[in-house]
Amino acid sequence: MPQEPKKRHSRQRQGKRRAAIRLSVRETMLCANCGQPVLPHTICKNCGFYKGKMVIDIDRKKKLREAKSASGGKKETNSA
Repeated sequence: MPQEPKKRHSRQRQGKRRAAIRLSVRETMLCANCGQPVLPHTICKNCGFYKGKMVIDIDRKKKLREAKSASGGKKETNSA
């Protein structure tokens, strides 16, 4: 059976214990292609490059999204 604490811990002691539990700022690096801050080991959301190579064509994706939103999100069907 677990034992109950014999005495109450002070606020100072509680604060010391909780001081180690803190948020940390995520480290970022600059994209080699466009210079935007990027998380390490991830594709740049601004230009689509990773390690100096294009992985995603961002311009093409933007055009597809614009076309989709302009058409109201409906798929175009060719019915004759």
